[in-house]
Amino acid sequence: MTREQFRRLVEEAIDTIPPKFAREIRNVAIVVEDRPSQALLDEMEMEPDDTILGLYQGIPLPEREAAHGNTLPDLITLYQTTIEEECDDDDDIVVAIGETLIHELGHYFGLSEEEIMEIEERYWRGESA
Repeated sequence: MTREQFRRLVEEAIDTIPPKFAREIRNVAIVVEDRPSQALLDEMEMEPDDTILGLYQGIPLPEREAAHGNTLPDLITLYQTTIEEECDDDDDIVVAIGETLIHELGHYFGLSEEEIMEIEERYWRGESA
């Protein structure tokens, strides 16, 4: 799949994330890379069988100080090749991207892993967050 085709699927997936998330997002860039670098995997202490579909980099909202501003956007990276390898078709890719975005936005909002998993479960069931 070309990068442009994948980006169109990213746009589709963005439309599936809970509106509550979408309304509150400020200054976040979403980029697509093929795969995480080996240096990143080493830094995150990933095991060979572990898979990373996306990554949030930034300062979560609850950790920001009052003077936070005039900064580069927080960054969510989606790993195209890794996502494609986990999926059977375009519909699966849209779901995987949507779930990955929800997970990474959960980090942006400062949610715990348990809270993020609960939102992901509702996403899978087609319920709003």
